[in-house]
Amino acid sequence: MQSILPLPTQPVKPGTSTGQHFWHSTTDRSEKTIDSYSPADGQLIARVHLSTRTDYDNVVETAQAAFAQWRLVPAPRRGEIVRQMGEQFRRYKRELGTLVSYEMGKSLQEGLGEVQEIIDICDFAVGQSRQLYGLSMHSERPAHRMLEQWHPLGIVGIISAFNFPVAVWSWNAMLAWVCGDVCIWKPSEKTPLTALACQQIIGDVLRNNDVPEGVSCLITGGRDAGEWLARDPRIALVSATGSTHMGKAVAEAVAGRLGKYLLELGGNNAIIVSEHADLDLAIPAIVFGAVGTAGQRCTTTRRIIVQERIYDDVKKRLKKAYAQLRIGNPLDETFHVGPLIDIAAVKAYQMAVNEIRESGGRFVVEPGVLNGPGFESGCYVKPCIAEADNHWPIVQRETFAPILYMLKYNTPDEAIAQQNAVPQGLSSAIFTLNIREAERFLSVAGSDCGIANVNIGTSGAEIGGAFGGEKETGGGRESGSDAWKAYMRRQTNTINYGTTMPLAQGITFEL
Repeated sequence: MQSILPLPTQPVKPGTSTGQHFWHSTTDRSEKTIDSYSPADGQLIARVHLSTRTDYDNVVETAQAAFAQWRLVPAPRRGEIVRQMGEQFRRYKRELGTLVSYEMGKSLQEGLGEVQEIIDICDFAVGQSRQLYGLSMHSERPAHRMLEQWHPLGIVGIISAFNFPVAVWSWNAMLAWVCGDVCIWKPSEKTPLTALACQQIIGDVLRNNDVPEGVSCLITGGRDAGEWLARDPRIALVSATGSTHMGKAVAEAVAGRLGKYLLELGGNNAIIVSEHADLDLAIPAIVFGAVGTAGQRCTTTRRIIVQERIYDDVKKRLKKAYAQLRIGNPLDETFHVGPLIDIAAVKAYQMAVNEIRESGGRFVVEPGVLNGPGFESGCYVKPCIAEADNHWPIVQRETFAPILYMLKYNTPDEAIAQQNAVPQGLSSAIFTLNIREAERFLSVAGSDCGIANVNIGTSGAEIGGAFGGEKETGGGRESGSDAWKAYMRRQTNTINYGTTMPLAQGITFEL
């Protein structure tokens, strides 16, 4: 594949991104590299040098210096710079979306959609830059005024996952920047080139606005680089997206130094299909939710809980829909499903399939690994559907692959109980035209997830709503609503404009 962005052709070393060069060289140059292969065709896309510990420390020091200047820039001015970034991403939407698709393996439409998410969060952050509101309060003491205000935290470390290689960074970075923070981004080692491309895209904006070197930084590496961020007391907030296992390790490390963390971890998302559902709506939503990004979304639909009276009809419709799926190169828009990220993911898929069989599961749509012309990378698998029980260990775990479990229920309360009876709590949905069922699902006794939808699927969140989940999903919220507060510290102020010194709670103290 030819280069679609102005990227270096030689191995590059990531570092700070806002100066005259994008890849910061040091005397402690690492000779270790990340080789980025496309799961679409198995071709080597790029070779990127790993950041060394010296690189990392240099980046943090540069970010600290940048924060001292950036926090003094008025928030609306910071918003204007983010607006200009959004314009740059509009300019490069096709190119970056194509690169996302090629390096990660999601369909071109999904790759373009991911870049649109960056554009949307830029627009959202511009508005937020004028709405970083604090409260004013009445004091119990005469001639006193009370208020709260919000200040930037400092350095925000962003650890992103391969499945959304650029969007999740932007959800954090754009809000952090309008709040006055600076960012150090550690992208997934499986998708380093898309991260480098993002730094290139915003580089001119940062330079043209005299933004200090270090506001936007990039480091590359695996677990060790993530541990540097998690254990470093200079990093005020660590936002981590990935597996629950990874998130627990990050939380433990950050909490050990009493730092702040924001976690968006695994999902095990279910759709309840009521007997009152419009199946013409439900079936396409289930299929996209289950096979989109080849089942590699944290919001992927992994379970459908179907009312027993319509179970056979739903099964028949899904078999017919799955038979129409076309699997192949994600850059070809005639295909619905692309590859898994790598061979390790294929092996995890095969292990899950074996465990389903051993547990007594029956496949409604058979699984398999695809080989031959067009599938040379070895990363293409068949989306499959299995009849299962909710309590099976394999159903309780998140498998990052297009495997959908079919479960039965009788009463609405039974369906909600099954929906909630997993360790994860990210996204959920119900398809019903019965208002009582819908409201029950959304009530305090309903879904225990951070996202609960009615008559739409579990996947496809919009920027305006805060994104995240409960339980082993980590409890964090990114993007919309008041998620900006995660990137700031709250300060309460009391001002005495009188001539006496009354104390709160009526306490007297005289000298």
